[in-house]
Amino acid sequence: MHIELPEKRYYGIGEVAKAFKVNTSLIRFWEKEFDVLKPKKNAKGNRKFTQEDIKNLQLIYHLVKERGFTLEGAKLHLKEEKKKILSNFEIIRKLEGIKTELLKIKKQL
Repeated sequence: MHIELPEKRYYGIGEVAKAFKVNTSLIRFWEKEFDVLKPKKNAKGNRKFTQEDIKNLQLIYHLVKERGFTLEGAKLHLKEEKKKILSNFEIIRKLEGIKTELLKIKKQL
């Protein structure tokens, strides 16, 4: 899944959930379950997700929703393989972005 969010410093939970096409409750649940998710909270308690949080959410989404891992399996996999997975995951996401751009260029030709 390719996530499209505008380049910003922080993202609200609503726009994050919309980008991932999931409920905000799932984002909050994953925040409790996965230590790598640590959104900042403002004075009102609203979550503000950083680019790093978005990358981690993409990785969690990939493992749980696309590859079918259980939460415990995803946690273990993240712990043991984080660097390797992140590298491969980033390569895949970059290639997906390149593909999207190339398709846009193709349409313009």
